[in-house]
Amino acid sequence: MLHGAIIGDIAGSRFEFDNYRKKDFGIFDKRCFFTDDTVMTLAVAQALLDCRQNFSRLGEVCARTMRSVGRHYPGCGYGGRFNVWMFSDDMPAYRSFGNGAAMRVSPVAYAARDRRQVKELARAVTCVTHDHPEGIKGAEVTALLLFDALHGADKAALRKTAEEYYPLDFTIDEIRPSYRFNETCQNTVPQALEAFFEARDFEDAVRTAVSVGGDSDTLAAIACSVAEGFFGVPEEMKTRAESYLDERLLRILRDFNAAFAGQK
Repeated sequence: MLHGAIIGDIAGSRFEFDNYRKKDFGIFDKRCFFTDDTVMTLAVAQALLDCRQNFSRLGEVCARTMRSVGRHYPGCGYGGRFNVWMFSDDMPAYRSFGNGAAMRVSPVAYAARDRRQVKELARAVTCVTHDHPEGIKGAEVTALLLFDALHGADKAALRKTAEEYYPLDFTIDEIRPSYRFNETCQNTVPQALEAFFEARDFEDAVRTAVSVGGDSDTLAAIACSVAEGFFGVPEEMKTRAESYLDERLLRILRDFNAAFAGQK
């Protein structure tokens, strides 16, 4: 659980500002590192752990854990407004529709009992910062696709759901030459989902998403969070990804997996 988003983030990290638009790269490299995508995914996971007996206060708890976990990693790539929010104790949501809404939402799919609860939990963890409809939309579809993949949906069914949110009227090969860095949900989530849909297996999802260019770590974190639910993740890749994390983040990852294992 959650390794998909973390692997995508780590694999894309060294290419975020130096895009590589091919698929023949080393997924794990000494130049790779975890970014805010991993930190915030695990902060959301911690909030779900803290609320697992009662999700009614999830938004409040998530705001707290995002701040408390995130402040340990002040230089890992937060957006400007998010950084101000994180170091404030009482700043409200700021109508963001940034792609951070979708890159951190994957823990919701493992904690939810049904699709209705997926939407409720996705909104709760998103609205603490990204309360613009486009931010909520990006988080919701990412969480729904992962949930459905975990519960056996095939790609045709998953694409049908995705296209209720975004038109996927392009291929990765078509957009790769011209796609540029974009931090919005509406110009990151569709591209990430298409990368998943075109992938043959989990590793190919990593390579396809990174090769799109743009905000490569976030694109890959989103694509690979869904790909994990559909394909699974090779154990060797999980182990390699964990080697990039410190003890604080590893503890959250392992506690979350222990708490929600077998819930799908």
